[in-house]
Amino acid sequence: MNAFQISTTSESRWQTRPMGKATRKAAPTLLMTGGTDQIWQGFGGCFNELGAIALVNTSTKIAKQVMTALFDPKDGCRFTHCRLPIGASDYAAEWYSLNETAGDFAMRNFSVARDQSCLIPYVKSALAVNPNLTFFASPWSPPTWMKFPRAYNYGTLIWEKKYLEAYALYFVKFVQAYQKEGINVTQIHPQNEPVADQKFPSCLWTGEQLGTFIRDYLAPAFTKAKLDTEFWLGTLNTDDYAAFPLTVLGDETLRRHVAGVAFQWAGKGAIQRTHRAFPAVSLMQSENECGDGANTWAYARYVFDLLVHYLSNGANSYVYWNMVLPEGGRSTWGWRQNSMFTVDADGNATAQPEFYAMKHFSRYIAPGAVRLELSGTWAGNAVAFRNPDDTTVIAVSNPLDKPGALTLENGATARLDPLSFNTLVV
Repeated sequence: MNAFQISTTSESRWQTRPMGKATRKAAPTLLMTGGTDQIWQGFGGCFNELGAIALVNTSTKIAKQVMTALFDPKDGCRFTHCRLPIGASDYAAEWYSLNETAGDFAMRNFSVARDQSCLIPYVKSALAVNPNLTFFASPWSPPTWMKFPRAYNYGTLIWEKKYLEAYALYFVKFVQAYQKEGINVTQIHPQNEPVADQKFPSCLWTGEQLGTFIRDYLAPAFTKAKLDTEFWLGTLNTDDYAAFPLTVLGDETLRRHVAGVAFQWAGKGAIQRTHRAFPAVSLMQSENECGDGANTWAYARYVFDLLVHYLSNGANSYVYWNMVLPEGGRSTWGWRQNSMFTVDADGNATAQPEFYAMKHFSRYIAPGAVRLELSGTWAGNAVAFRNPDDTTVIAVSNPLDKPGALTLENGATARLDPLSFNTLVV
């Protein structure tokens, strides 16, 4: 394969050109100094109700084009591992859980009927493009009758045996119901952002509580149901390494039940220490930071840097937040957020800057790729992986407002346009 480069700026998107060759011996400005133990698992995004509703307001043709751009294994972003909410996320059309029958500890009234009308068709439209997608799932809030105070937002889970057993059964019922829909949930993350006491659906947990719930309630319930679903410590929105990763992974009886740790937002401050201490544990960036709905190129450059940070510090997977939103990205609780695609009032879909920020990594870094260590002038702005087919992929930004020149050790060269995202395939 001939080496080539793809470049994106605010004015010129996804431009492909061949890489050059140095005409004389030049000192390399980016060196790949060997492989690591970090194996790539996949990129993805989250399915939320407001995204599903936005796509319903487009034509069938446009909706299919959006799904193809995100999930087509031969083109587009090639997403493979995605997130599902269990009940309402903060981007649901309204707050809900999958069983609001108070005192139903046997979960006889558990139902995904609401999801079948909105969220599940959204997921199935992605599966129609890539049938091999896998999914992880997390709740923002337990059913309200399991909490104190009894509300979707704020509060804590009632820490009593009958509630904990019933809540574990709630997760089992969710995985089984989605299996019946042809949706394979391979991982359960027991709580979205366990230190977020928010006005949208949320619930506070300690690290010790999460570990205990996984070991003493989730694991036995899933074993009884003969489900091989993984349990992850997540999704962590805190850099308190001691209170969460160390508390759970440092306890051998808890660690046996935890397949990985998921970080988002402030959690980026703890991923490096976690990878250094527990290199065999899989790590995930589970929710890309979301901006303010303006979808600027400046924020997309910030997202590119987030990807470099997480991938350079041990992440094995990276998941975008809202893949699709109505224009403006307003949630039901009033916050505006960015997305990869927006849909306007006339039903037109537009690829936003963060679509390209993600695609510069996900299009060519394949599951099974091994991360390479880097050094040199551009190492702080780059990440590199060697794919199973032996191609090497380098994602590198030029954050400067002047052109840059990159030279590899083999003499291959690339022109880095000002304020650009770049992917080099060699």
